[in-house]
Amino acid sequence: MTQSIINTELKPFKATAFHNGEFKDVTEKDVLGKWSVFFFYPADFTFVCPTELGDMADHYAQLQEMGVEVYSVSTDTHFTHKAWHSSSDTINKINFPMLGDPTGTISRNFGVMIEEDGLALRGTFVINPEGEIKVAEIHDLGIGRSAAELVRKIQAAQYVASHDGEVCPAAWKPGSETLKPSLDLVGKI
Repeated sequence: MTQSIINTELKPFKATAFHNGEFKDVTEKDVLGKWSVFFFYPADFTFVCPTELGDMADHYAQLQEMGVEVYSVSTDTHFTHKAWHSSSDTINKINFPMLGDPTGTISRNFGVMIEEDGLALRGTFVINPEGEIKVAEIHDLGIGRSAAELVRKIQAAQYVASHDGEVCPAAWKPGSETLKPSLDLVGKI
């Protein structure tokens, strides 16, 4: 039986990112202290990937306002990320760090590496400021993700983290009622 990645700590890594026109080194230490998203995708210059990354770019300002940093990750190099950023109007609007993972270390750390192909599955992971994984979602390569739904999940994770004893029910959105688990609720929902 495989152990869940939920509530485990971010494993050590070092990667080079293409970010704001520059190459920058990023480690697990850079992730600590704020909410983060690791957004894995198979490869640059593909089909579904630019739609997902473009959607994430469209929601990036909102995520930044929520105190969240986004790290897109593929097994491409940071050089390939720069080339893609320079050649695609969709990818050119990305302002978050694009991590290169050519050795597959980060992809393996999150359990999304497709060993026989040297590519990552579509994986989305939300990490709290303490470095603990709070949301883990892995998709087949043909199924694109929605950044709007990710925003909602992060809002719920942030709410639960700051409201001890409360939980967010299905489809919860900010301002909606939460639940306080108790014996009185059993069988009444």
